[in-house]
Amino acid sequence: MAEKQILTGSDIIVKVLAEQGVETIFGYSGGAILPTYDAVFQYNEIHKDNPIPLIVPANEQGAGFMASGYARATGKPGIVLVTSGPGATNTVTPVRDAMADSIPMIVICGQVNRSSIGSDAFQEAPITSVMGSVAKHVFLVTKEEKLAATLRAAFEISTSGRPGPVVVDVPKDVQTASIEFEINSTLNINAYRDRLKTIENNRLSDQQCESFYNYLRASNRPLIYSGGGTIAAEASKELRSFSDRFQIPVTTTLMGIGAVDTQSQLSLQMLGMHGTAFANYAVEDCDFIIAMGSRFDDRVAALPKQFAPKAKAVAHFDIDASEIDKVKQTDWSHVGLLKTALNDLMAYADKNNIKDVFSDWANEIQELKSTYPLDYDRTSDLIQPQMVLDEINHLTKGNAIVSTGVGQHQMWSAQYFDFKEPRQWLTSGSMGTMGFGLPAAIGAQFAHPDKLVIDVDGDGSIRMNLGDLETVTTYDLPIKILLLNNAGDGMVKQWQKLYYGGRLSASDKTLYKKDFVLSAQSDGFEYAERLTDKTQIQKTIKEFIGCKKAAFLEVIIDPDAMVFPMVGPGMSYSQMITGEHIKSRNEDPEVEPIDPKAMF
Repeated sequence: MAEKQILTGSDIIVKVLAEQGVETIFGYSGGAILPTYDAVFQYNEIHKDNPIPLIVPANEQGAGFMASGYARATGKPGIVLVTSGPGATNTVTPVRDAMADSIPMIVICGQVNRSSIGSDAFQEAPITSVMGSVAKHVFLVTKEEKLAATLRAAFEISTSGRPGPVVVDVPKDVQTASIEFEINSTLNINAYRDRLKTIENNRLSDQQCESFYNYLRASNRPLIYSGGGTIAAEASKELRSFSDRFQIPVTTTLMGIGAVDTQSQLSLQMLGMHGTAFANYAVEDCDFIIAMGSRFDDRVAALPKQFAPKAKAVAHFDIDASEIDKVKQTDWSHVGLLKTALNDLMAYADKNNIKDVFSDWANEIQELKSTYPLDYDRTSDLIQPQMVLDEINHLTKGNAIVSTGVGQHQMWSAQYFDFKEPRQWLTSGSMGTMGFGLPAAIGAQFAHPDKLVIDVDGDGSIRMNLGDLETVTTYDLPIKILLLNNAGDGMVKQWQKLYYGGRLSASDKTLYKKDFVLSAQSDGFEYAERLTDKTQIQKTIKEFIGCKKAAFLEVIIDPDAMVFPMVGPGMSYSQMITGEHIKSRNEDPEVEPIDPKAMF
């Protein structure tokens, strides 16, 4: 018989969080969650040597993105604790963002008393309905005796298989109820566990390994295309070993950055819409695509049939069976744990003395990288954003944790920063959520208090969660915030210039009056500077990065700077625009009118 004790529901919530190894909670209080906030306070009073800090942002969306930043930087689930109604609905965007990028997160929100549900009570919202379409799973706790088991199930579902956010809606009277606490109680989610177990136990057979290596042997230019799934699977070490063994180059998606050291000779960095020219040319040239934890999304394969047009075969590794053949038809596929699959392939190669090395192709890759490198206007009197990021990268040497907002600054950061390890690059990929960068950096700094964390933001993105500048100084976090200010929504302006006749509808902010440096100073930043002189970049960046406390640097950049290369919407890599400063092996194609049906 399981050991039992009588606790309030709120105490049980905190007890299960502690049991699950939670180190930090992000959230904002309110009436329907007050019992649990009080329980956290009392828990921390008792456990002063090992408390669970409760971090309060400017709003609940910030809490969600902080939890996401924490999760992305650690692989552990980020924890959000918010009240009912608007508190819960303010987390919808972070929940959808986490779901789209496969990020583990637990959102515990208060709810009105069970007797009031459905009565339009004060601060009531139908959270199970609202969140059901955007979360991995949603629980409404209606039986107090199942509270602990439900929370444990939430952690299990969030972190297993393809990770994602789980929402637990807890009525206030469940939080205040006296409940028999069962230490080992669990929910019956056996159907889910059985499906997952089938996937986890799905090992590569010798026949499957032989088939894979037959495709590899038949190729001369194999290319690994790795996504965020590789990082979620904790399979970066195995990917690197496999790539090194056979000298197969690796290109990554935006979410896959860091799966291989970007400074490695076999790294092609990012592919796709704003990927490096050499990565996209390698995709054009390769004859065998090996996709790992990636999904051929529209930013990589806008025209699936024309993606890797010379590839004689496509292999696909994923933990989610629904991704196989969803976009690109495969010749070989495996649904299972990537780490295990790569180890099985390596063991098969050892056993069968497979020693194929694609050194000629690796040399071709070096030629592509040296012939078509990233570049920008180095002669302009205006500050080019790439120059600023290049200087920071020179100082950080691939060791910094970098978060971003969404837009041009995000793409420049993906192009010009190096990352030695996974979980150093934190960005909103699939959802492309502006306002992500600053709170995500806060979450990452709590996860790694001794590491350098940099938020690269744009003036449009940072406005969305500007209130969290105060959160940085409130908790004395040494985050470095770099604001690349081009007086507008840069990526929107870029599209408007290329495809909409230069009509800057609602994207030009040259008349806006925000003084970001004064904002930072008002929120307690002792280092808050503005850089406008190109000749002062090196000196200023050194001071900025070297600051021991929180630092804010606004850089006024060339408002007409664009992100290149660029593969336009609905276009193939052969139509890639490289701009004036990146060499193209084809004549730059004309900028074609945008298809109204094309996605942004």
